Amino acid sequence: MPALKLKPGDRPRVLKGHPWVFANEVQRLLPADADGQAVECRDARGRLLGTGIYNGKSQIVWRRFAAGRVDFDKDYLRGAIVSAARRRGDAEVARLVWSESDHVPGLIADRYGDIIVLQALTLAVDRRLADIADIFDELFHPKSILLKNDAPVRVKEGLDLTVSVAGAEVTPHWRKIGDVEFWLDLAGGQKTGFYLDQREEYRRVAARCRGQRVLDACCNQGGFALHAAAGGATEVLGIDISKEAVALARRNAEHNRWPNVTVSAGNVFDYFSRERRREWDVIILDPPSFTKTKDRLGAALRGYKELNLRALQRLAPGGVLATYACSHHVTHDVYWNLLLDAAGDAGRAVRLVEIRRQPADHPILLNVPESEYLRGFILEVVE
Repeated sequence: MPALKLKPGDRPRVLKGHPWVFANEVQRLLPADADGQAVECRDARGRLLGTGIYNGKSQIVWRRFAAGRVDFDKDYLRGAIVSAARRRGDAEVARLVWSESDHVPGLIADRYGDIIVLQALTLAVDRRLADIADIFDELFHPKSILLKNDAPVRVKEGLDLTVSVAGAEVTPHWRKIGDVEFWLDLAGGQKTGFYLDQREEYRRVAARCRGQRVLDACCNQGGFALHAAAGGATEVLGIDISKEAVALARRNAEHNRWPNVTVSAGNVFDYFSRERRREWDVIILDPPSFTKTKDRLGAALRGYKELNLRALQRLAPGGVLATYACSHHVTHDVYWNLLLDAAGDAGRAVRLVEIRRQPADHPILLNVPESEYLRGFILEVVE
């Protein structure tokens, strides 16, 4: 098996258990025929650090999947996928495999009932997709397996963007997720068709919405807004800057027959500036990530603070703010301190009700900070 060797003197994160090695951390790259293959990595003294998948075209040249010397073959993949699926139980809608967190770097697998959606985000996984699809077919006997390989990150691995299907054609359809039926376009939608990482939060927040006036800022397809209505909210307003998301949220509201849900297209910052006297009992802030890179963190934090400040100003006494950030660059402590500053500037006394994180089917590895990306706080204004 080919082997990479780390440069002497450096202290890369892989020596502390992180599974990645970058191109500038190795003494020399391997020949091109090693791309997509399993290779060893050794430290500068020759000690084995594990086996990983290699791609010399990527900035991350090595991603560990095993501590020992193991082939990245169908037998290994079957074992890893079976173990990952067993940890998820029998959920009809769930993430079944999540990349490094389930020891298959670059594989995303989501289940939507009788449809499995696969994404290959690394060259090694892409080359083994036929075997991986066979394994999922053996385990779940799905009607369809959608190969949704259109994520832009594939370009960094030298891969094309494609979408294909094995089995029956995957057409848009209604699917119940939580307490709401959503119109899903798995082939054409974002990610694998739905943001599965927030589905537990929809019910969690909805439990606080009975008899309340609810604002779902950055509502996307209406996950929080529609669950708030299902939970007994008297009035629900969803806002999103995307006209496509607004149209989808309205369709979902109409299908579920909740006339008390209104969805509007617009910028939530502009809404808060315009509606200075409007009070809400519950406000949900679940914006898209304000930063994908560390160099934009300062601007992102200013945006998060301003958004939370305005929300706190618009809450009625005793009101609830459910606020989330979905970037691993925005750590728990950073977001907590941002909220402290926002509460102080708003002149509101605020009580912490709950600290929230991504669901168990998006597992966090302690030695991989990037695997923890979603954090939230449920807060109550005390008057």
